[in-house]
Amino acid sequence: MNKEELNQALVALIEKKQELHKLTYDDARYDDVEEELHDLEDDFNDQYGQYLEEVLEKVHEQLCPDTDVLLPTAYLPNDIKGDTGYLPSHKEGVWVDSDEFPGKEARLVLVPNPTRLILSVGKSVRKEVWKA
Repeated sequence: MNKEELNQALVALIEKKQELHKLTYDDARYDDVEEELHDLEDDFNDQYGQYLEEVLEKVHEQLCPDTDVLLPTAYLPNDIKGDTGYLPSHKEGVWVDSDEFPGKEARLVLVPNPTRLILSVGKSVRKEVWKA
C-alpha cells in the first residue's frame, strides 16, 4: 500500500466534498460536482476499500465491536481546512458504540495528513486509533 497515494486520494475526495457542500441545490454545477464526488468515492473504495475495511474491522473489534463497519468513505469528514494535523469536529465521521466510553457519543473519522483514524468523544476527547 502506497501511503502517499492513499493520502492524496483522501485529500482529493475531501476537497470534492468541500466543493459540493459550498454549493446550493439550485446551483447549475451542483449535479455535476455531486456526480464527480460519487465517481471519486467509487474509485477510492475500489482502490483502497479492501485495505481500509480490514483496518476498520480491526479498529471496530478493539473499540466498538457492537458497531457495524461501513464503507471507508462513510468515515470521511466534510472539511479538512487544508491543515496538516487538522482534527475535525466531534460531529464528523461515523457514530460508534465505544466500549471505552459507554453512554457517550463517540465517532470514528478518517482524516489525511497523515492518513489516520481518530476517535472523537464529545468536545474534549480526540484519540488517534490507527495511522497508515
